[in-house]
Amino acid sequence: MSVTRIIHIPQYFLAKSRKVVHLCSHPHVSMWILSRWKHSNAQRYKAVIFDMGGVLIPSPNTFAAEWELKNCLQPGWIWKTILSGENCVAYDSCMHGKLTFEEFVEVVTADQTPDLLKSCLQAIVSQQNYQIPETRDVVQCIRAEGLQTAVLTNNFWCKGQSFLPVEKADFDVIVESCREGISKPNPAIYKLCLERLRVHPEESIFLDDSGLNVKQAAQLGMYTIKVKDITTAIQELELVLGFPLLGYVHDTQAVRKGMEIPTDRLKEYLQVTLGLSSTEPLTLRQFIHGQSNPTYHVQSGNRQLVLRKKPPGELLQSAHAVEREYRVMKALSAMGVPVPRTLAICEDPSVLGTTFYLMEYCPGRIFKDPTLPGLTVSQRRDIYTAMNRALCQIHQVDIRAAGLEDYGKYGNYIERQVRVWTKQYRASETHVIPAMERLIKWLPNNLPTHEKTTVVHGDFRLDNLVFHPDKPKVLAILDWELSTLGDPISDVASNCLAHHLPPEFPILKGLKNHDLLEFGIPSDLEYLSLYCDNMGINPVENWNFYIAFSFFRVTAILQGIYKRSLQGQASSTKAETAGKCTEKIAELAWVFAVREGFRKFKSIPMGNPTPPVRKYSMWSRQSSSAASLLHHNSQQTTSVPKGHLIISPDGLPALAQELYLKLSAFMDKHIYPQEQELLDHQSAENRWIPNPRMEELKCEAKANGLWNLFLPLKTDPEIKYGAGLTNLEYAHLCEVMGRSLHAPEVASSDATNIEASIVKEGDVYVLNGHKWWTSGAMDPRCKLCVFMGKTDPEAHRHRQQSMILVSMDTPGINVIRPLSVYGMEDPPGGHGELVFKNVRVPKENILLGPGRGFEIAQGRLGPGRIHHCMRLIGYADRALQLMKERVKTRVAFGRPLAEQGTIMADIANSRVEIEQARLLVLKAAHLMDTVSDKEAFSEISMIKLVAPNMALRVIDRAIQAFGAAGLGSDYPLAQFFGWARALRLADGPDEVHRAVVAKLELKS
Repeated sequence: MSVTRIIHIPQYFLAKSRKVVHLCSHPHVSMWILSRWKHSNAQRYKAVIFDMGGVLIPSPNTFAAEWELKNCLQPGWIWKTILSGENCVAYDSCMHGKLTFEEFVEVVTADQTPDLLKSCLQAIVSQQNYQIPETRDVVQCIRAEGLQTAVLTNNFWCKGQSFLPVEKADFDVIVESCREGISKPNPAIYKLCLERLRVHPEESIFLDDSGLNVKQAAQLGMYTIKVKDITTAIQELELVLGFPLLGYVHDTQAVRKGMEIPTDRLKEYLQVTLGLSSTEPLTLRQFIHGQSNPTYHVQSGNRQLVLRKKPPGELLQSAHAVEREYRVMKALSAMGVPVPRTLAICEDPSVLGTTFYLMEYCPGRIFKDPTLPGLTVSQRRDIYTAMNRALCQIHQVDIRAAGLEDYGKYGNYIERQVRVWTKQYRASETHVIPAMERLIKWLPNNLPTHEKTTVVHGDFRLDNLVFHPDKPKVLAILDWELSTLGDPISDVASNCLAHHLPPEFPILKGLKNHDLLEFGIPSDLEYLSLYCDNMGINPVENWNFYIAFSFFRVTAILQGIYKRSLQGQASSTKAETAGKCTEKIAELAWVFAVREGFRKFKSIPMGNPTPPVRKYSMWSRQSSSAASLLHHNSQQTTSVPKGHLIISPDGLPALAQELYLKLSAFMDKHIYPQEQELLDHQSAENRWIPNPRMEELKCEAKANGLWNLFLPLKTDPEIKYGAGLTNLEYAHLCEVMGRSLHAPEVASSDATNIEASIVKEGDVYVLNGHKWWTSGAMDPRCKLCVFMGKTDPEAHRHRQQSMILVSMDTPGINVIRPLSVYGMEDPPGGHGELVFKNVRVPKENILLGPGRGFEIAQGRLGPGRIHHCMRLIGYADRALQLMKERVKTRVAFGRPLAEQGTIMADIANSRVEIEQARLLVLKAAHLMDTVSDKEAFSEISMIKLVAPNMALRVIDRAIQAFGAAGLGSDYPLAQFFGWARALRLADGPDEVHRAVVAKLELKS
């Protein structure tokens, strides 16, 4: 309400009540308003804050004045009576939530003229119980431009709830005095509102009809508007903000800069072409959607139209063909397909600068979120079914009967589209995208062998459909820019892209990671099956190809949008952001291309088709001479074709093969000869001081390009930090590295078990927790650690945790001791026990944001899974090699150990188990590269179960063959065994992996 507790001075109430009868007049905007508009040009506002009574809803002062006049009462009598003596205290209590409105009325009507005053107060509340329609328009227009809105009101409890007759969903923040216990003009309530909006006073605009409230807001630094009448206030607010605040239409905003059109010429055209009145004002707003061709809502009187035009500036040839949109919609309308009714097309650039057409505005529901929030499970299912039927209606149109036989070419649609979009992409290319380069080569070689020709929409998706306000019925299919004659399955694939996009994707919200069964939404394969049933066609085998092609096309479109945004021509404010998604979409397209390749090749026998030669002989030697490897490879350079499982280093691509040879030579020259020296330092008194020799070896490895080999190509597509290896390629190198004495890191097996806490306090996070096995914490060079803890224990179990960077010199961190594995401390980094007690860290240090910790942990585990398993295979292979050398030189019972039956059986079993485990790990790496980590989930669990157990058995046999020598430090076997045993816990206990594999098997 606009009446505040400080109106204790009777003269103020009297003066205000006398002026109240004049508040319905509409004076012109004065010069002081214009001067303030000029002043505000330099400011950037982020929020608009509204009082309620007298601003959003009718003023109680106006009604009170009218009541006094009607009942022949002295002006100001009502407020003077309410705010005098004990009544004033009661009023304060009501505004602060201590009394309800009903209790307040009983207090103030106890002594004098109770019936008259009571009926007046009740009538005031009744008359105020609605929002002024123009203000709803204003609020929605403001929000459409990306600004926040808030209500800041002196309010009261009435009939069990706060008196708030406004649309609550229109406001980001609502601050009511009855809930907070403080009221305007107390500065604290203004500050509370600003704090909840997260804006500074100078970034906000405040509207109130009370001069005292406005004065206090101005003193805090807020831009203020004193509301005398709402029309004048809206005019001033328009001047301050710089955009119109009336005529809001759902999903529209003010016309964006660079997209303006001359309204005078448009109005003249509409008068001549459609006979619109010359006296009705013309309002114009731009639809938020429409990334390519700008689209406008046009209103003149009661007539609502949609205008769609080509964007301004130089355009790519054949792009933005609005003429084709107009033609196809007109033809399909006659065939019963739900499309907007077309009215006229103008190809004269002198009218609006570019070609445009007009159609009727079709009100209804447009769903931007494919999860369809607010609908029931059955309603969601009905919406998707209706969408599927609408798509079938398009594809069932008789092309000749519709007069569209020349609308496109027949046959080879996909091939032509690949050429067209490749050309478009090249024309708008701003930088090299590796995945697009691969797609441009792959797509022409994997085209469908059979295509049907129908009318295709080209961009058929949920948010291009207008649904009936109440029924699951499609009223209109929008955005026909990409329509032509072509392969209808491409439309189905385009319709299902949302299934593979994340929910936060800026152009189209996705369904990825949602439980579709719980939502009642069909999966992409279920949706495809429904389409095939509706159309009466056979199932589509090469579905992955169509998804890859669709994402390829989206990438080309986004790249065009991005380039236009750089040139200032894009029609959407999201254009620049969307353009920056091109690489991610291209990579997603390549994932499906690889899946399609995997589908084609999975029945082909794996391996090199040359005569059978054992490829792993080089791995059974402790020393793998680089010279011998180079000689071997110089005679056989054929690599396994892309898409195959590479089971031997011989089949690696040239770059990976070169790294393999470099790494093998480095191990022979620098690592094996110095293993004992490195081991001795780990047990010396100065073991916690970094070994100078180890630092020299690191520099040598960097100089040879053997650094960050573990970073997968998916994570580092531009190869800025690593070597650009796939998981499968890295696996072969990792086995070689596993033959060394470097112990793998030990990590938590389940990130959801984290119990440490991260609590936000103002601008900092406060950390508390007891941490075990903190890798690298003992190294004196350690300056930074990554702390994982729970920020929201009540969230979903995978959204409770967060990761944050912590400087090791922050007060409250206590490094207790190094922890050992079978007596091995792994210096100088080690694995420490740490206690964090009230450690305060700036909030900017949080990684990705609150609740993303589990996601980060899972992301970094991708290559780590292969890393650990292939190192274990390296351990086992070297242990077997040492065992073979040992048994050849030792004699028992009169003959060499190598001739003993039990030893021979152990050697054979060890080789068989190593080969089996290696193939399984390579398969898992291959699936991670070609399908996805999720699809390879079962294989990943298998390798974490198989590899450590295999290594333990093989190493144990070797130790048994060595006897007591196998337990000492003269050989690496004891260390190999210790770390292999640790990895049965570090990568999760066997029981967990068995359970995962069993559950997946039972589901399949």
